[in-house]
Amino acid sequence: MGADDVEPGTVRPGGRTARVRESVLRAAGDALVEQGFDRLDLADVARRAEVGKTTVYRRWSTTAGLVADLLTDMAEQSVPRTDTGSLDEDLRANARLVVRTLTDPRQGPLFSAVVAAATCDARTAEALHRFYAVRVGEWSGCVEAAVGRGELPRGTDAREVVRAVSAPLYYRLLASGDPLDEAAADRAAEAAAVAARAGVYVV
Repeated sequence: MGADDVEPGTVRPGGRTARVRESVLRAAGDALVEQGFDRLDLADVARRAEVGKTTVYRRWSTTAGLVADLLTDMAEQSVPRTDTGSLDEDLRANARLVVRTLTDPRQGPLFSAVVAAATCDARTAEALHRFYAVRVGEWSGCVEAAVGRGELPRGTDAREVVRAVSAPLYYRLLASGDPLDEAAADRAAEAAAVAARAGVYVV
């Protein structure tokens, strides 16, 4: 596969191209937050980024391709997991990071817009699934370490434990509207840890 055959939104460039990508992705995030996926327009993103329209159309070709690259960038920029040596502390750190992200004035609306877009656009959904696979995969290391220390039963599905931490927090964001705060984060982490110790996630 040559450079011209690479799917738009998947190349990791350097130099000037990297600066263009950064500007365009920032502008795309701004536009998503302000007006949602349905009104996302490549020409508008190019104008916001002060980049030529042909550059944006040639590199990303569709709004779905642009959102896919935005999610790739968000995964690359994500804060690495903690490693405290304690399952409870690690899961609490994970839950609090999720809450900080979802309540951030920019990141929260951006995630909401991307999740909404994923419900009606298959390519965006695929990119969102990849994003969470990366994040869950990274944080599952703290659960695997807990199994190794004897804190959890052997055979515990580490990814399921991590998903159990964040699921109630996303529910609050997207469905119930209940407060998203450190208390909610700590409860979600504790519930996942208790269930994991009880063998709920053993496969």
